[in-house]
Parts: sequence; structure tokens; C-alpha cells
Amino acid sequence: MSLKEQITEDMKAAMRAKDSERLGTIRLLTAAMKQKEVDERVELDDTMVIAIVDKLIKQRKDSIEAFTKADRMDLADKESAEMKVLQAYLPARLSAEEVATEVQAIVTELGAKGPGDMGKVMGAVKTRLAGKADMGQVSAAVKAALAG
Repeated sequence: MSLKEQITEDMKAAMRAKDSERLGTIRLLTAAMKQKEVDERVELDDTMVIAIVDKLIKQRKDSIEAFTKADRMDLADKESAEMKVLQAYLPARLSAEEVATEVQAIVTELGAKGPGDMGKVMGAVKTRLAGKADMGQVSAAVKAALAG
């Protein structure tokens, strides 16, 4: 079963269970997926769905930070709950050590020497680690690998 089909099945299950919070989050995700399909006239595969989920999670993290600064814990808690639902659709994430190992292998593979090769390395890393690791963490690992 594809990830897109799994999300649809989970939406049906949330409707049957009358789980309004989970249902609302899944509907946000399906709306984002449909928007992408319509805008780009493509059929989404699992990689594209994971990219959308990643984007939505990043938005939730930013919102939680803003709501916490504004002392609106009620809204921060709501965003946190949505983020937990979305994270269920992501594959298992790589640890920091695994990310560093992968980045080092790519740097060696490409023969990258210094910070000037950051763009080339990030392009290769993004295709290989898409959905498997947090890109902020990956970027830091690439900078560290190219610096020393």
C-alpha cells in the first residue's frame, strides 16, 4: 500500500472513530497533497508525499516556537499534537552519527574539498537522504565535513 493510500485509510478510520483532532490534521495533509497534484499536474509518489509531510512538520515547529514565545501554550499544544500525527507518516529517521557517516561518504565520493563545494554536496545529499533525515541536521553535518 502506498503512503497516499495509507493516509486515505487513516482518514476513514479517524472518521469512524470520531477522532476530530486526528481527522483535521489528516485533512490538512490530504489538502496539501491535492494542491501539489493540481499545481504540478503530477501523481504523487511516496517520496513526494514524504516531502509534503516534512514541510508541514517544519511549519508546525515554527508555529510552536512562535506560540511559545507569545505565551500561547494552548495553540502550541495544538500544533504539537498535529505534528505527532504527521510524524507517523515519516520513515524512521537516521541518527546524527548515521547522517555524518552518509555525508562523509558523499563528500569523499564527489571529491569535495571545501566550503565552495557546499552546493554540489547538498544537491547529492538531498536526493540520497530525502525523508530520512532532518535537513537542518544534514546541512550542519555537511558544513562540518567541508570545514575540516
